Amino acid sequence: MIKFDEKTKQFHLSGNHFSYIMRVLPTGHFSHVYYGPHINSVEDSSILTSKHNIEVGSQVIYDQNDRTFNLNLAQLELSTYGKGDFRDPMFHFRLPDGSRITDFHYVGHEILNEKPSFEEMPETFGKEDDCQSLMVTLYDEIAKIQIDLYYSVFDKIDILTRRAVITNKNDEKIMIEKALSVQVDFDEHAFDMMTLDGAWIRERHIHHRDLTYGIVKIDSKRGVSSSDHNPFVGLIRKNTNEEQGECYGFSLIYSGNFEASSEVNPHGMLRFMMGINSFDFYWNLGSNQSFVTPEAVLTYSNQGLSKLSQNFHELVNKHIVSPNWQGKERPILINNWEATYFDFNEKKLLKLAKKAKSLGIELFVLDDGWFGKRNNDQSSLGDWFVNTKKLPSGISGLAQKINKIGLDFGIWVEPEMVNPDSELYRLHPEWAITHPLRNASLGRNQLVLDLSREDVRSYLFKVLSDLFENANINYCKWDMNRSFSDIFSQNLSSENQGELSHRYVLGLYQLLSDLTKKFPHILFESCASGGNRFDLGMLYYMPQTWTSDNTDGIERIKIQYGTSMVYPPSTMGAHVSHSPNAQTLRNTPIETRFNTAAFGLLGYELDLTKLSIFELKCIKNQIAYYKEHRQLFQFGTLYRNQNPYESNQCRWMMINDEQNEGLVGIYQFLSEPNGSTEKIKIKGLESQGIYQIKNRSQFMNLKLFGDLIKHALPIKISANSALFNFLSNRYMMPIEVDNLSIPGDVLLANGFIPKQPFIGTGYNAEIRLMGDFGSRIYHIKRKENEQ
Repeated sequence: MIKFDEKTKQFHLSGNHFSYIMRVLPTGHFSHVYYGPHINSVEDSSILTSKHNIEVGSQVIYDQNDRTFNLNLAQLELSTYGKGDFRDPMFHFRLPDGSRITDFHYVGHEILNEKPSFEEMPETFGKEDDCQSLMVTLYDEIAKIQIDLYYSVFDKIDILTRRAVITNKNDEKIMIEKALSVQVDFDEHAFDMMTLDGAWIRERHIHHRDLTYGIVKIDSKRGVSSSDHNPFVGLIRKNTNEEQGECYGFSLIYSGNFEASSEVNPHGMLRFMMGINSFDFYWNLGSNQSFVTPEAVLTYSNQGLSKLSQNFHELVNKHIVSPNWQGKERPILINNWEATYFDFNEKKLLKLAKKAKSLGIELFVLDDGWFGKRNNDQSSLGDWFVNTKKLPSGISGLAQKINKIGLDFGIWVEPEMVNPDSELYRLHPEWAITHPLRNASLGRNQLVLDLSREDVRSYLFKVLSDLFENANINYCKWDMNRSFSDIFSQNLSSENQGELSHRYVLGLYQLLSDLTKKFPHILFESCASGGNRFDLGMLYYMPQTWTSDNTDGIERIKIQYGTSMVYPPSTMGAHVSHSPNAQTLRNTPIETRFNTAAFGLLGYELDLTKLSIFELKCIKNQIAYYKEHRQLFQFGTLYRNQNPYESNQCRWMMINDEQNEGLVGIYQFLSEPNGSTEKIKIKGLESQGIYQIKNRSQFMNLKLFGDLIKHALPIKISANSALFNFLSNRYMMPIEVDNLSIPGDVLLANGFIPKQPFIGTGYNAEIRLMGDFGSRIYHIKRKENEQ
């Protein structure tokens, strides 16, 4: 809801659980007043802000008629440089006369019962009953620049979005040197700053840091949003946890270079800002031209971090992901990459597909190596024609054969890249982002194509359209395997080179928009060396993202836990792969690999034709279970119960919309000798009725026991014998069975206690043997007629 009080010049934006209040100051500046728990309208907003009744020392007085007011201690909705605000500004301009001074004042506003759309970039969308919007116009009379600040309130899910549109009203061009999307000035700084940081195969790990005097900043200069720092920041009150406490979340619907900063000034005030990275950025804005910033997302929770994430998740699932894919169950896939790498032919692929079909898999994905002369990563990117030596029937023929087996067909592409050893590069070297006088630096033996160029985008649109039209393709994995260097476009003038990184992102969005509109039936999955571009911008075009190239079932726990701070399980590609794992060399039970991947979009990425009977039976059982509960795994409401960064276990759960069914995942890193009895807390369910709790049927391999197998089997057998190996590859040793009935109010108040864990004194069918890297999934459902 958006209210405006003409008398006090006060705006009150509110959702079910938050209020965001602004007002126009007597000087005409647009002031931030309050962001926090929902409050009723306040006629006199001065009770929410600090007051100065005397001049503050060492400050620049804005207007000699009021010596108590200075911009450096004001809470503002936007800030610029040159009139006494010495904090980092939200906007910075270079004007035709060379000056950088700007000073914006309120001139008007408009309340909109619809969500304004800026089609050149991804954005949230909503109908009249979903959201309401506000446009506030500010103007600098001397600089002749207009800034329209846009606010959209999704009141049911406690989401506020912000962006700005800058319009040059000069007769001459101006230069934008900084244009961020959001600024929030808090009057105090008692927060931790939470960020999601990492690297390749170690993405989005949670980190906290205290905020004290000075600036804390994260950013990306890689050309993509990056795995170094995800475009998300949480401002977290002390002692906040998953269930309780106050927290603010900020994210950006953008896939390129970004920055996010928290600045605490000497008076303890906090300024948070986020938007396009101002490093190596400038934009020439001609007369009467406009520049649109990416949309920023803000949310607030006083019910802990799980609620903060649930707000983000609902926004993604209902107001960012395309309506074509909202709530639509995603297929279980087999990807051939870790099964074959580049070494495959049609016969090998069909053998893998037949085995996948027999296990219940639904989609076959052909990964890298199908085009040009691509037998390694050193050539052929850009040459999107089939390698008929590997695939004599072509992509169309292979797709037909895969379909005949009973599977849908998907394909991998990396359109944004080119190898120097390719027909495309030899024909168009000027299409790559390189400087003609410098030796280009390569990443994964490849260069980045200049998507700011219309001719490059037209070429890619045509070759990809030909690929998608000439074969029955239902899925496309869109990869991007390097960061930017040698930032120079041979298509831009010298004065426009600072625009290249942003123009690239806009070009990418244009290409994705054109392709997804033409091929709405294709399920696109974004990938960038795993999770190097996992952001809200890509999810607008592609409803899911490859979470990480790290498929280790244990490492993925921390990655998926951190990712879930912003992004729902319905967006996380998660695969079961070989053990030992290719990225960590860790041996992990196949049941744990599934139990981690199940709380995402399930796939398999291993050679099914070389697995043991034990592994194949486990996989068939896993797939059947996932299909039975797929809607809940993918689209339930996520609650995080136990933080893997702070303990030896991780616990999370998905609850359905009716709040009468749930799935709980429990993961143990290392076995604890003679450990204590555990109690599993439950959240989100209705308290009425009786709930039945069952653990998923899964199996242990006899190799887990080694020589101790003689205590678990009725016969004596050596762990080094051929008989032992024969049995371990075939015998399905069941885990314990939990089947509990608990009243809902008791379950919510006390949780449930699973079977006794193994404590070293013996083993029987009633003992829960987790071991190192063990896990369980529990299904909870209210019994029928138990309301």
